[in-house]
Amino acid sequence: MDVEMMLLFVLAAVTVVVVVRWVAERTGLPAAALLTLAGIGYALLPGPNVTLDPGFVLTFVLPPLLYSAALDSSLLAIRRNLRTVISLSVALVLLTALAVGVGFVWFVGGATLAAGIAVGAAVAPPDPVAAMGVARRVGLPARLVTIIQGEGLLNDATALTMLSVAVAAVTGGGFSPPAAVGQFILAAAGGIVTGGFVAYGVRTLRHWATDPLIANAVSLATPFVAYLLADRMHVSGVLAVVVTGLIIGHDAPRWASGASRLQTGAVWRLVDFLLEGFVFLLIGQQLPRIVEGLKQYDAATVVIAVAITVGVVLLLRPLWLILTQSLPRSLHTWLGWTESADTIRPSYRQRRHDDRLTGREVTALSWSGTRGVISLAAIFTIPLVTDSGDPFPLRDLLLFCTFAVVLVTLVGQGLTFALLSRALGLRADDTDRSRLRNEARSASVKAALARLDEIADEAGTDVRIVNTVRGQLRTRLTRYQGRLDLIQAAASSEMPVSPQYEAALHARRAAISAQREELLRWRDAGWLPDDGLRVLEHELDLEERLLPDRPAR
Repeated sequence: MDVEMMLLFVLAAVTVVVVVRWVAERTGLPAAALLTLAGIGYALLPGPNVTLDPGFVLTFVLPPLLYSAALDSSLLAIRRNLRTVISLSVALVLLTALAVGVGFVWFVGGATLAAGIAVGAAVAPPDPVAAMGVARRVGLPARLVTIIQGEGLLNDATALTMLSVAVAAVTGGGFSPPAAVGQFILAAAGGIVTGGFVAYGVRTLRHWATDPLIANAVSLATPFVAYLLADRMHVSGVLAVVVTGLIIGHDAPRWASGASRLQTGAVWRLVDFLLEGFVFLLIGQQLPRIVEGLKQYDAATVVIAVAITVGVVLLLRPLWLILTQSLPRSLHTWLGWTESADTIRPSYRQRRHDDRLTGREVTALSWSGTRGVISLAAIFTIPLVTDSGDPFPLRDLLLFCTFAVVLVTLVGQGLTFALLSRALGLRADDTDRSRLRNEARSASVKAALARLDEIADEAGTDVRIVNTVRGQLRTRLTRYQGRLDLIQAAASSEMPVSPQYEAALHARRAAISAQREELLRWRDAGWLPDDGLRVLEHELDLEERLLPDRPAR
């Protein structure tokens, strides 16, 4: 493919991504599933297709996507649910890979345990991108969002490590369980240490990387540094990226400037939008290549292999969740399905979560296990031949089984996840969330007022300036207290709407719009240069950014 054709292909892909995103926003359908179907449709047309390069995906696509997701995650929330997350991202991944491997040995002729475990490891880790996109749109409870997000961040390291062990067993002709366990522990521990080291290094750069552009460049480079450093040390690069992102995302509010956060957040949203779009288009385009390799297998073998792989993936997840919820309370607490009283806000300790996941929550988590590009990239890393020169056993069949799982879960579960969540009535408590935010806002304003009292007592302080700022803060505090009173009076979990607050927002937006129109009139008349217009527009943009998207938040 020459440069001009490549450019046309990229432009066409961007167009498809934009159109699909527009359709998804208006229909409520998940963009990931629609993009995958669009990729399949393109693959069936005559013309060139883009072949998935696993090295490119694992090195250049996976790190930024994982890092961005980790930045948006909550280290504290994941830590509170760590045993739950680990039970899904480690124990369930290992169990899924082993179950698929045993199924292949029993029912697929010519399959070895290592080959079965290889495809099982590839399909074991859910891809959080599609599920999280729907979860945010539906408004799932925060606990479920944390579990889905934490599982998706950590399970790739488990799966890729297990896949490498299984492939080594096939290509090298030997397998040692103690050696496999040791390799897994070393890779995981090394990835965690590497991630912490990179995060510490980035934090030390804050003293000179104060310019938003420099901070943004450092942010974009960070996931690749973490991944490549871990790869050089032969430890888990995926885990290194995730740990780096979680630590920096937790610590950045202490030292990152507001300008840096605004710009970095905007850039990462664009990176996510484009990379996720290309990734799901790429999944669909692999169909012809994968189907082409099935000619050497009879239909019965293909059906049995696909049934085993898809069946284990769909059935084992709910069984595992039900099992963990049925354990005795002592084991149940050890597995982390309980929130410690010390981690719950004191004023709401009487409304703490139940120890166990409800049946509705288990159902939603069972249906959130969509697979994605990581599964395909992982299975494509299987070599064509072993060390002895023999073809890798059942390689094309393993590729097709992986694609079938991705297609069934990404399209089937992805298109129905929102409907299922609504049918189960699982929604975040908007009233409680808004109450918490307004309590935090009020607390921050009270802290500011206390600091102003300290400043007013200092020598040389202009009391008039302090009183002006104090008056602005008290007006803001009165507004927050008014929202809290409105929320306290609400009888349901639906966020109440204040007519006065909504009218105030309308007035502020109308005022900003009038200012913009007047600035444009000055520019068009030649009274204001364009560089001055951009500065003043930026001020209005920041002011508008402070306004909530919905009233009474």
